[in-house]
Amino acid sequence: MSADPTQTDPDKYKVIFENDRVRVLEYRDKPGDRTSPHRHPDSVMYTLSAFDRRLVHGDRESEVQLRAGHVGWLAAQEHSGENIGSTDTHVLFVELKEPADRETSEPQEQLGPSEQPYRCTAEQ
Repeated sequence: MSADPTQTDPDKYKVIFENDRVRVLEYRDKPGDRTSPHRHPDSVMYTLSAFDRRLVHGDRESEVQLRAGHVGWLAAQEHSGENIGSTDTHVLFVELKEPADRETSEPQEQLGPSEQPYRCTAEQ
């Protein structure tokens, strides 16, 4: 079984752009929908809708609530997810294909998007 989300959940993840440096995925689901276990490389996530989600990896679990228009960093990670809210989820992922410098990268500690501050040139 592939850990690529477009293979594990092709009804939810769709490739909308790809070149040798990035792949852009569109993700959509409805309340109650679940994903199979899959892997994300380092990515930038842009939420097009507000949603509530539970992410699970092994015995670790995290619940996230994100507003529409949130832009955040998603460190490489494996998880499965469930839409635990009352709204549809609509998200874009910009996956980086170039490997991170693992000597300076922090290991995965958090499921879901990072709470680290980010810089954005667009108005918020």
